[in-house]
Amino acid sequence: MAPSLFTLSSPSSTFPSSSTTLKPFSSFSTKPTLSIHFVKKPISVSATADPPPQLQTFWQWLQDQGVVSAKSPVRPGMVPEGLGLIAKKNISRNEVVLEIPNRFWINQDAVAASEIGTVCSGLKPWVSVALFLIRQRFRQDSKWRVYLDILPELTDSTVFWSEEELAELQGTQLLSTTLGVKEYVQNEFLKVEEEIILPNKQLFPAPITLDDFFWAFGILRSRAFSRLRGQNLVLIPLADLINHSPNITTEDYAWEIKGAGLFSRDLLFSLRSPVSVKAGEQVLIQYDLDKSNAELALDYGFIESKSERNAYTLTLEISESDPFFGDKLDIAETNGLGEIAYFDIVLGRPLPPALIPYLRLVALGGTDAFLLESIFRNTIWGHLDLPVSRANEELICRVVRDACKSALSGYHTTIEEDEKLMENENLHSRLKIAVGIRAGEKKVLQQIDEIFKGRESELDELEYYQERRLKDLGLVGEQGEIIFWETN
Repeated sequence: MAPSLFTLSSPSSTFPSSSTTLKPFSSFSTKPTLSIHFVKKPISVSATADPPPQLQTFWQWLQDQGVVSAKSPVRPGMVPEGLGLIAKKNISRNEVVLEIPNRFWINQDAVAASEIGTVCSGLKPWVSVALFLIRQRFRQDSKWRVYLDILPELTDSTVFWSEEELAELQGTQLLSTTLGVKEYVQNEFLKVEEEIILPNKQLFPAPITLDDFFWAFGILRSRAFSRLRGQNLVLIPLADLINHSPNITTEDYAWEIKGAGLFSRDLLFSLRSPVSVKAGEQVLIQYDLDKSNAELALDYGFIESKSERNAYTLTLEISESDPFFGDKLDIAETNGLGEIAYFDIVLGRPLPPALIPYLRLVALGGTDAFLLESIFRNTIWGHLDLPVSRANEELICRVVRDACKSALSGYHTTIEEDEKLMENENLHSRLKIAVGIRAGEKKVLQQIDEIFKGRESELDELEYYQERRLKDLGLVGEQGEIIFWETN
């Protein structure tokens, strides 16, 4: 097997799916936060602080529409992250803080009911909603004007970083993923421009630029709720002001879709507070426990200091030039994997259970190839759970370690230099994200290298397939001695 069968790269050209397990829009969670977020205690916000005029107009509109009232337990306000939801009274754990009826949701139904519904019917859901947002943004008489006026122009998502800022991500998987996402969005824009926008100038009288499209993409990427009953992609005005707290460790019951009443066909988006909140403090939720720092940076523009948010994706591939390609692919697919497999390695956590067996499978060859025969097909994965041979084990250790060293050489700073930079309290938020991402990736790479370095040191002590087989046949004792059977 050649070392090229193992890669530690981030295949970014197939967004939304990528090696950092970025989820497509159909499975995005929420929410918007515009800055790095290291919350250590509840943020108290002055209840007397005057919100900006646009926010006051938005709040008044919601009251006029009957969405909220003077008795609502939360209100929008200015917080360190930008905009957020502030408790007007003490709120208990799991208490409902907002209920937004579906007539105030921005989703595919809203697009379908609009003037551009017909021409957008065949588009990807996020593309159609993006066009809807852009078109409404250009219309002064839009029903959504007061909501659009409070949306940010951009976030700290890496999608909006300059070339100089992206250079700080040199060597990282996040950089290649970000560039892949930007290429994906640009290609989608060029396609929709040619097929929808230009042929329908009566529906899109104002010029729509790539920057407009990126703005809409960023809004949806950071603010759209998902995992909702029957909803793949939906913006919920007001509810989307909810910010993230790393101290909240549950996603359960933060939001749900429910009926508006026994005799109503309307739906409500119900938002709950997962923790108790005092009056004047910000109401916060957990966006997604499973996202890595790279995903948080790409989606929302912040990272966390928790070590388990640092991850690196090991990409393994069964080469088509492998003489046993068909057999190996069949075995991989039988066990829930494929020709290419992605394994997320998380800092401080054990390797994924299927990683080592898949490595051994990819490396299988030579005198070990007999295990690929059909007679072993139902049992081979069990054999791959344990060392196959010294040559096989040595090969996977060497190739993975070489790949780690190669990846580490791609960064322009050391972990020590990154940690020193992080001590600067005045570090720009985007530079702080970049330093945190690259330091985290390097720590994971070092962890992987240490694991396989340890395995290398144990090669002479491991028990391999042939030894286990001889023991099963009673030909070798527990200490490895050969057993001779005497005959009378």
